Amino acid sequence: MKRELNFNLPKPYTFFKSGTKTLAIAALSLGLTMAGCKKDNTSQSILKTSTTSIGLPGTPPPFPARSEALLAMQVYDNHFYNQYGTYGPGYKAYYWKDDGHTGRMDFWTQQEAIEMLIDADVANPSTDFVNKIQSLYNGVRDGYGTLWSSNTFNDDITWGAIMCIRAYHITGDGGQLTMAENNFNLMYNRAWDTTALGGGLWWDTDNNTKNTCVNAPAVICAMLIYQATGDTTYRNKAKLIMDWMVSKLFNSTTGEVAGAIIPNGTITQGALTYTQGTFIGACDLLRSSYPTVDYLGMGEKAMNYAMASLCSSPNGILNDENGSGDTQGGKGIFARWACQFVQHTGTSGTYGAWLDLNAGQAWSIRNSSGLMWNVWGTRTSDTQVLNAFQTSAGVSMMNNAYLYH
Repeated sequence: MKRELNFNLPKPYTFFKSGTKTLAIAALSLGLTMAGCKKDNTSQSILKTSTTSIGLPGTPPPFPARSEALLAMQVYDNHFYNQYGTYGPGYKAYYWKDDGHTGRMDFWTQQEAIEMLIDADVANPSTDFVNKIQSLYNGVRDGYGTLWSSNTFNDDITWGAIMCIRAYHITGDGGQLTMAENNFNLMYNRAWDTTALGGGLWWDTDNNTKNTCVNAPAVICAMLIYQATGDTTYRNKAKLIMDWMVSKLFNSTTGEVAGAIIPNGTITQGALTYTQGTFIGACDLLRSSYPTVDYLGMGEKAMNYAMASLCSSPNGILNDENGSGDTQGGKGIFARWACQFVQHTGTSGTYGAWLDLNAGQAWSIRNSSGLMWNVWGTRTSDTQVLNAFQTSAGVSMMNNAYLYH
């Protein structure tokens, strides 16, 4: 997934194929005046990542109140959340893929939407959110089973395992922990390889490219499982993957995290918000276990690169990345791990104002229903059919900012 390329880099790139409304109207009046593991393969040509298309206001929009972050999540659920039956003693649910309710979200974007709900529960703890997290997890089990060996994309399996382990930390459901472990182990056993490039995880079972979009999330996943279980084999695997990624994909001078490398050593993809963000998250989670390694410095360099080079202007609004359906929600993934990094490292004085700016800008372009698309320089359409991934990033940005506030 995320097979979008960065034109700002001089290296030769190739394009990889990616993959019940209940809110009262009165509540909206308080603040309110995009099956299976799909990879976007719309074009075999290189698509340019679009950036914010209009000038931003001279005075930045105000940082959203916590109640507005809660409202943004409620609006999203009212548009996309679908509870479709019972599952054991509970319920099962999924997120619709778009506002036209034409089917469920793709496998990996569904996991990211559930993570967004987990983020919202951290910011605004809610029994309703916890119940929905459990129902959505049940929907994943119902739709895809408990072991995803038929999914050829190793990154998809990793995103799903992260969702499971994060849900476990919210609900305490041991089945979620087991599902996270089993799917991580499945992925790692078939993806880790030292015969090409000395290590790293293959993106998919074709074994043609090793991508940040599986390696960085795998570090996160392994560390979260280690934290839950105390099993050091997961921590050791996380360090092994990170050592390889730093040696092959991280530019220690600029802080850029390249997106992909092929067996002959050619970098084939530049940095994107979600890959840069998951590398930052990996640095954060490894810091306490490996204090002799400067993961703080690596994370800060990666954050600095994002501020300087992944925005419409330095220290400005994060790029839209609207050229591919697999990149449209990338800013939300970046927000999740960047905000955790800032919270855990006490660096809000360096990065907080920038992240706040993005949260305020996202909320300022909401449409009359309260949805925010991923083009944060333009008001969200009231007439277009909006997909659930492109409207997730602003919700994530707003709620995750409260980690350091």
